[in-house]
Amino acid sequence: MTSAPPAARVSVLIPFAIVTLIWGSTWLVIRGQLGVVPPGWSVCYRFTIAGLTMLAYTLARGEPIRLNARGWGFAAVLGLFQFCLNFNFIYHAEQHATSGLVAVVFALLLLPNALFGRLLLGHRLGRQLLLGSEVAIGGIALLFLHEAQVDPHGPMQALTGIALTLGGTLAASVGNVMQGTRSAKRYPMLPMVAASMLLGAVINGALAWATYGPPVITPTPAYLAATLYLGMVASALAFPLYYGVIRAIGPAKAAYSSVLVPVIAMTLSTLFESYRWSTLSMVGGALVIVGLLIALTERKPAR
Repeated sequence: MTSAPPAARVSVLIPFAIVTLIWGSTWLVIRGQLGVVPPGWSVCYRFTIAGLTMLAYTLARGEPIRLNARGWGFAAVLGLFQFCLNFNFIYHAEQHATSGLVAVVFALLLLPNALFGRLLLGHRLGRQLLLGSEVAIGGIALLFLHEAQVDPHGPMQALTGIALTLGGTLAASVGNVMQGTRSAKRYPMLPMVAASMLLGAVINGALAWATYGPPVITPTPAYLAATLYLGMVASALAFPLYYGVIRAIGPAKAAYSSVLVPVIAMTLSTLFESYRWSTLSMVGGALVIVGLLIALTERKPAR
């Protein structure tokens, strides 16, 4: 007799779907932050807003940030990898490659998440997960091939964008796997995320100042709206939901949200950027969804 797998529970599926939909939109919205303002400062503004939003929410819930020295150290490392390096790589990548191509490459997050989860957390790689990963990666390869064919940038620009995206993927994976450790579970999630975002904003600010000089901002409605959306919705709302999914089903399966994200990103690009689907991209998108469904059907024996 078997019980429903954790990944199929409503308590997991709902936040999984919300996070996937939100992050599917961010690749388009990030474009609204690029231009006059250096990427480093845009990332700093995003996580300043996210951290303050999380702080206000945790205080309203009666959960003040009370961490010991080890907890602050954990929050600083999480802030560095998840909320600083990850997004600095991604924002710079979108200066060299199309948002669709960056989203496709970032979908490879499931690979380091699965491998780091196996090496550091002892999570097994089940047959359905492996099979689903193979199918999904095949779909990603087709999406990648399509993007490479239509990318208006030169080959070196595209390669630079890919390299930067892979750097962001590895940094994000470190932050993801940290959520599955015993250290993470010693501390309440919301205060820890708030502290990590605030420390990440400080690190981002220091890095941006050293790289670009004093703060720069363009107070246009489009830029301000994009920054508020990315800070409050795509960060303060989405990351706690995503971390809850990681703690429930592990970093490997949670990373399947990043596999669906390119499909959503390309759908939005179709609506707002005149993106045109080819046979390659349609087959690739279908394989990604099939791979996700295969991976999520893995079941564990009931106790």
